[in-house]
Order: sequence, then structure tokens, then C-alpha cells
Amino acid sequence: MTLAIFDLDNTLIAGDSDHQWGDFLVRRGEVDGERYQAANDRFYQDYLDGSLDIFAYQEFVLSELKGRPLDELDALRQAFLKEVIDALWLPRAEALVAEHRARGDTLMIITATNDFITAPIAERLGVPHLIATRAERDGDGLYTGRVAGVPSYREGKVERLAHWLGDHGESLAGSWFYSDSHNDLPLLGKVDNPVAVDPDPTLARAARERGWPILSLRDQADAGAAS
Repeated sequence: MTLAIFDLDNTLIAGDSDHQWGDFLVRRGEVDGERYQAANDRFYQDYLDGSLDIFAYQEFVLSELKGRPLDELDALRQAFLKEVIDALWLPRAEALVAEHRARGDTLMIITATNDFITAPIAERLGVPHLIATRAERDGDGLYTGRVAGVPSYREGKVERLAHWLGDHGESLAGSWFYSDSHNDLPLLGKVDNPVAVDPDPTLARAARERGWPILSLRDQADAGAAS
């Protein structure tokens, strides 16, 4: 089995779905707008800087799911997908996933964003394996507002993937990983074929130093491709 692994935010879609979810809640009046917006923006800057407290951030995000009826949350999420994710959709990313599918590779998205937000996006892309930060649920299926287990962020992505590989009796032989972020350097260093996708400046520098291909899924100026 050859794994083709993709980061999601700013890689397969042209934005950060976690941060955009917060913006969406503000626009919809679902949260205390000014306070929530400031915190959401601060957490996102911490992510860009590589200093994010992932537990604090995800519990900030997940607190808005806590105790809400599931049908209400599903309707809110469907509106988010239509209003926000559709506008971030990258046909060339969808084509890249399809290219790996046609090769017979096993497709996986691994993302720090929680599974409430990302599961329908992975489904739309036809990616059957998703490793995302898990939103905890209680015995009635309602969200508790807490993270379950290890968040799939930075070294947590490596840890969660290692568990997945062990559970499936697989390895990273021949594997690919596509990401935009320097936060993914720990996992990029583990795969056989790391690819920087529309990378941030830190990742772009690391990719040039290490001879990794650099790919854009947003314009025609590709510097590399899955080949």
C-alpha cells in the first residue's frame, strides 16, 4: 500500500477551515462577535507563528458545539459548507487527489482541524481515511466541548499516523505528504515523498534547502508535481 497523505487547510482548500468556521459563527450571530473574533484571530496568528496551544484552541472551537442538538449543528455545518467551503474549493487539488486515486494509492487527510468540520470535506473529496482532532462526545452523542485523545497537530500528526499504521499493519514506504505549513515539518520529514504546497515562507525555505518539490494548486506556476 502506498499512502498519499494530504494536509487540508491551505493545502487542499484555499483557506483555513477552523478559522473560517469561527468567522462564520461571528457573521451568523452565533457567538459574542467582538470577543470571539479577537480570540479566533489571536489563535490563528499563534498557529502561523508555530506557537499554538492546540488544546486551548480546539477547546475554544469545540465549546460552541457543546450540548447543542445534533440536527441544529448539522444544519449550521451544511450552511458553512455551502457558504464558505464552496468558495475555498480548489479544482486542481481535487484533480491531484484523483491522480493518486487512479494510481491505486491509499488516500488520507491528516489535519489539526476537528472532525466535526473536516469529515464532510474529506467525504466530498472522496478521501476515505481521515485523521483529525477528535471532538469528544458524551453517551448521548452530544459534543462535550473537549478534545478526545491526541490532537493531530505537529508531532501529534506523527503519533496519530503511527498508531494508524500499526492498526492497519502498514508502513510509510513510498508514501507522499502534501502540506503548506511549517507546522507539518515533523511529518514531512517522515515520508518518502514530501511536497510543499503553496508553502508558508518557513516551509518554502526548508523545502528549497532539502530539495523537496514545491507545488501550487492555486495558479499555473507549479514548481513541481506528483510524479
